[in-house]
Amino acid sequence: MRLATCVLQPGEAGRPWLIWLHGLLGNHHEWRAIAACCAQWPSLAIDLSGHGDSVAVTCGGFDDISAQISATVRRHHIERYWLVGYSLGGRIAMYYACHGRHNGLQGAIIEGSNPGLDCEQRRSQRCAQDAAWAERFRRQPITEGLADWYQQPVFTELCPVRRQALITARADNSGSAVADMLEATSLGRQPFLVPQLRQLTVPLRVLCGENDAKFQRLARHAGLPLRIVPRAGHNAHLVNPQDFVTELQDFLVNPG
Repeated sequence: MRLATCVLQPGEAGRPWLIWLHGLLGNHHEWRAIAACCAQWPSLAIDLSGHGDSVAVTCGGFDDISAQISATVRRHHIERYWLVGYSLGGRIAMYYACHGRHNGLQGAIIEGSNPGLDCEQRRSQRCAQDAAWAERFRRQPITEGLADWYQQPVFTELCPVRRQALITARADNSGSAVADMLEATSLGRQPFLVPQLRQLTVPLRVLCGENDAKFQRLARHAGLPLRIVPRAGHNAHLVNPQDFVTELQDFLVNPG
């Protein structure tokens, strides 16, 4: 089955496309406001496997989702494009840039994403952790799982109102479909990408919120090009879209 997509705007003829990849539990709507601030760029938002209108699309792992994205690019006859990915979407974009068949890829903008774990023990631990979350999403009402999901330390910047808004927005997800994608693309199943990322022949930039100390540390330790989005935590494009767009546009104009 095909990944569902939404053309957010046609943009100006001749420009490369922006292809937007959401995080776990998101969908293509997550990027509408950001894409609207980049109106000159044609924009295509993808619903990843198990999410949004791709809820029935299955994914066997990172090779599988990379192939699905490649097929989506070909289906839309897109010849040149940038990937913009948040969290899970960023991890997929990094893998795709390192391992995918990506003729036409101009570069990648990664927000709040982990480039991988560098030892087998940590990968095994993460697989077990994600499997436990997946089991909860399969057997509990999804709102119960989401209420605890958004209490994790990475989301501490969320105020109660914004946290509840996210729970309400994400409640339309299928718990079992999200669980399948969570396990298939667990950080524990992702290769350690740092060596390949350092040798990419296309530009890469990592964006992290000012208050997202963990992911800033990961990017710096990996030696990846990092820019900070002020007054934001892990989900910088949601909390501070204006400065996120400023950094994004700067990269598109000056990617070197």
